[in-house]
Amino acid sequence: NVVNNYGCWVPRRVDSMAILVVDALRFDFARDHLPLSVGSRLFPPNNNNRTTTHDDDGRSRIGTSKLYQFVADPPTVTMQRLKGLTTGGLPTFADISGSFGGASIDEDSWVEQLRDVPWERRRRHCAGEELDNGTVGDKPKIAFVGDDTWVDLFPTQFDDCHPFPSFNTRDLNTVDNGCLEHLPRLLDGLVGLKEQRKQQSNHHGNNSTAMFELIVAHFLGVDHVGHTYGPNNPHMESKLHQMDVMLSDTLNTIDAAPSQSCIVALVLGDHGMTEDGNHGGGTSEEVNAGLFVHFSPGCGNGNHSKDGARGEEIGQTAARAFDSIHQIDLVPTVSFLLRYRTRISAAWFPTCSRRLPPRKTAKNDHRGGTIQRTSQRHWPSMR
Repeated sequence: NVVNNYGCWVPRRVDSMAILVVDALRFDFARDHLPLSVGSRLFPPNNNNRTTTHDDDGRSRIGTSKLYQFVADPPTVTMQRLKGLTTGGLPTFADISGSFGGASIDEDSWVEQLRDVPWERRRRHCAGEELDNGTVGDKPKIAFVGDDTWVDLFPTQFDDCHPFPSFNTRDLNTVDNGCLEHLPRLLDGLVGLKEQRKQQSNHHGNNSTAMFELIVAHFLGVDHVGHTYGPNNPHMESKLHQMDVMLSDTLNTIDAAPSQSCIVALVLGDHGMTEDGNHGGGTSEEVNAGLFVHFSPGCGNGNHSKDGARGEEIGQTAARAFDSIHQIDLVPTVSFLLRYRTRISAAWFPTCSRRLPPRKTAKNDHRGGTIQRTSQRHWPSMR
């Protein structure tokens, strides 16, 4: 049925996605210093990794969250990490000269796929809806705001693009303030939230907000504070609090989506930093970033293993209580959630590989097992 009804793929279960990159978000920063956003959802009282909202009729709705160690491959430099996060490849130290601009990506990437794959082949179909009912609607856009490194890599791919200069490491606020200015509007246009906003705006005669399938916001202040002052400075405490408030507001907006909508937020760091605030190498502090995954209540309640992380694990040895995911695994994950195929992602689904033979490697097989086991264990409806 998967092959016959969905073109050798799986039915899409996600309406839209927000990727929030907090540059240099080391794992312990996400675990210990974001109490309003990550902490409140990871360890809510009497709910293991779940947050509850309520419909207008009083029925409870539960969102699902999980925190991972997000393991980077050296070099832990932003441009190389973004290449890995978008293509699934492994940039080398020889590529580091590209960090000074002008190195656009020619490989297959999820950014390119979201722009090129027709919307009617990828859109989410509601229960009981015919696949070919002739009411596909306009293709939603993809948007970006933040660190201008993304524009060096993808100069024309984003429909709505707001880059800000990233080179001055002593500038702690320009990029972040730009993100904070544009992010509310972009969130307001997410598919799923859009249906709610559309109904509200019809009462006021205003329906001008664009519709977005995916938005990317890349905040840079944590990285620049690290370079300028180090991670153990009051400036870092202040900047992490600013990020915590922003993330809390963003997740609250996503959690308020209609009950039939499924919106995913991925909060991630591209790398960590050493105790003197630098990065680029392969030490534990540099490669262990944080990845916080949050599904809105409309995605379903999920199914959490009883041996997952609990509040008491927070502390110096808490890292081993959390699963690890390699950063290059983000590519098949986005592919799986937003329903498009690349040669990398095709390796994860044997029924499709008969039609689109991928270049298989032992590493591909290992990564595919990681993605399938993780998604099935924490969100069984994706089996």
